[in-house]
Amino acid sequence: MRQTRTFLQLCLSLLLAFSMMASAHATDGIEIEQAHLESSSDGYRLSSTFAFDLNRGLEDALNRGIPLYFTTDVEITRPRWYWLDAKVASESQTIRISYNVLTRQYHAAVNGRLQLSFDTLEDALTLVRRPNRWVVADNDDLASGQTYDVAVRMQLDVGQLPKPFQVHALNSSDWRLSTDWQHFTYKVERQ
Repeated sequence: MRQTRTFLQLCLSLLLAFSMMASAHATDGIEIEQAHLESSSDGYRLSSTFAFDLNRGLEDALNRGIPLYFTTDVEITRPRWYWLDAKVASESQTIRISYNVLTRQYHAAVNGRLQLSFDTLEDALTLVRRPNRWVVADNDDLASGQTYDVAVRMQLDVGQLPKPFQVHALNSSDWRLSTDWQHFTYKVERQ
């Protein structure tokens, strides 16, 4: 019982400390610099580049052991004149960035599988800003000669944070880091 109370007091004091910290500079959010689909033998891969910086509040939270989750969502739809657009594919990829105080290294995990270590935060964020091309649709999902609408967005996923920080993130503009949906068209080449 005493350990639970001590843990709760620690969480509350950290929450209070984070809420009192003023951000040194505000971020404009995440910007999608480029995004397009590429055909491959595995399927259709998303190639994208994002631009953003972490504000001081997010950087401090990360350096104190709170992991940050960046989720990229992709939706591919086929326009139809007679009904709502047909959703062909919908995929998400989450990259978790964390800091280990003992080893003084940053770690990045892609969808919980691939774990990489970095010496600096900037190196770890490069993986988020320029993620590997990942399969968002199978070859059978898109028909040859058809044109599809593709929508892409990235956001700091506060829903995956520990519960005490989710409450804080909902009330703090420091934790709102996202893009709007960016749309582009993709025409499948005839084979």
